[in-house]
Amino acid sequence: MSYLDQVNKWLSSSVIEEKYKQEVIAIKDDKELLDRFYTELSFGTAGLRGKLGAGTNRMNPYTVGKATEGLARTICDYGEEAKNRGVSIAYDVRHCSREFADIAAGILAASGIRVYLFPDIRPTPMLSYAVRALNNIAGIVVTASHNPKDYNGYKVYWEEGSQILDSKADEILSHIQKITYQDIKFLDRKEGENLGLISFIGEDLDNKYYDEVINRKIRDEDLPKSVNVIYTPLNGTGNLPVREVLRRRGFNSVEIVSEQELPDGDFTTVGYPNPEDNKAFDLALVYAKEKNSDLIIATDPDCDRVSMMCKDKDGNYATFNGNQIGALLVNYILNGLKDSGTLPNNGAIVKSIVTGNLGRSIAESFSVDVFDTLTGFKYICSLPNKWDITKEYKFIFGYEESIGYVYGDYVRDKDAVISSMLIVEMADYYLSKGMTLVDALNEIYSIYGYHDEKLISLVFEGEQGKKRIGNMMETLRLNPLNKVGELLVTEKVDYLTDETGLEKSNVLKYTFDDGSWFALRPSGTEPKIKLYMYVKSDNTDSAKGKLYLIESEITKLLEAVE
Repeated sequence: MSYLDQVNKWLSSSVIEEKYKQEVIAIKDDKELLDRFYTELSFGTAGLRGKLGAGTNRMNPYTVGKATEGLARTICDYGEEAKNRGVSIAYDVRHCSREFADIAAGILAASGIRVYLFPDIRPTPMLSYAVRALNNIAGIVVTASHNPKDYNGYKVYWEEGSQILDSKADEILSHIQKITYQDIKFLDRKEGENLGLISFIGEDLDNKYYDEVINRKIRDEDLPKSVNVIYTPLNGTGNLPVREVLRRRGFNSVEIVSEQELPDGDFTTVGYPNPEDNKAFDLALVYAKEKNSDLIIATDPDCDRVSMMCKDKDGNYATFNGNQIGALLVNYILNGLKDSGTLPNNGAIVKSIVTGNLGRSIAESFSVDVFDTLTGFKYICSLPNKWDITKEYKFIFGYEESIGYVYGDYVRDKDAVISSMLIVEMADYYLSKGMTLVDALNEIYSIYGYHDEKLISLVFEGEQGKKRIGNMMETLRLNPLNKVGELLVTEKVDYLTDETGLEKSNVLKYTFDDGSWFALRPSGTEPKIKLYMYVKSDNTDSAKGKLYLIESEITKLLEAVE
């Protein structure tokens, strides 16, 4: 069926609201029309994510409805017990998030599935916690994480509290593929409440979550708690939870960036609400300089990722990437557990295949095992899910270079609430010793060697962009590299075709003779291909030179592909 056939089907549908038909009729750009209808917004292990608007390739009540109807039918396949265990639903600050959450609740309830709905915005990790705490069969969070304002998304979790893997996504997708918009059953939320199928999650669950976070402090009584912090939730869901946890811990010198305090689905003051991008710190940096603050932390809109800046001894504010923050946290946590005598004998850390090796070197020095998984916390948390049963390892910490971290086993997703708490605690600890986090990182480098890294993303929008990204990966598969400059390739891993012990994934990774590496991976949620580079060297200049060499050679190769 051509995209124009899909357009006509949309416009003639008896269930599509008139406003969504008029939005399509008003489109005069053929490329825009093609992009909206050339495919259906794909449902995968990340659920749904896309631009808001009318069309089969957009986030709207109909794409959300089909996904939820597919989930409902999957749950019904598991019987009455699964339906009674129910589904928790959370949502963030984005446009249509509350609407989509209500739609999902009504569709599940129409199939006789109990629904537990958060009454207001919540961080994504609190949804993961709710699924585990309420013994749900599944969970949904409506969020597009750090994407720009015109995006929204829909992530599905299963009973362990982690995002679904391919096998479960395939079960849901097999139902979705049989569903038309006319097939979607819906129960009004009020009617669902009256029938006892839809209820709201109370504050007691929030408080239990806070207790779980606070109970995982590394150090407490011996800390001065004098660190001065500027915090920005970037107009997202982190504002109340992060501040409440820090307040309960006794970190009282925390100031909020007022312009970015309250929910704002337009992200007016930041534009692109991604704390990986240093521009997201612009307003917070003004506050920090004015207050002479020690630390800045920023969480993304759904508060599952966090980044930081800190003042160095010269009074300048240093930035940190996800690998550096991860290494600092691994070092801080393991030292703290060792000092308290609580480091488990079978402890394990899990990271992604595109996350750097410094954390591994630190962990191994504590005799802690490190496991690599595919990119994404659905994979990282699949291992502690397994260890819950086998008891083979005790999960300590999981992280990836894209500023996602989790400590402990009370949630099964990255969690910027506990990560923010640990970063503040860690900064306070080092300040009590006359050190900044810059000093702490340099101390790590002095022990384990200098590590540096860089991530760049090449963006290619639309159907043609998707094809070009595919061609780039195929070109490198058919023409493997033996060297880059003077760096000799010692290992090439194709995670799509090689036997790695992991699920298949469209990732290529090259390792060089000096231990440096680069990896290529098309994004699963955005129209871009990502180039990850990681080097180890004796000094900064040498490392920067290697990064420049890899970046220039690989981007030149990619951009030559049509």
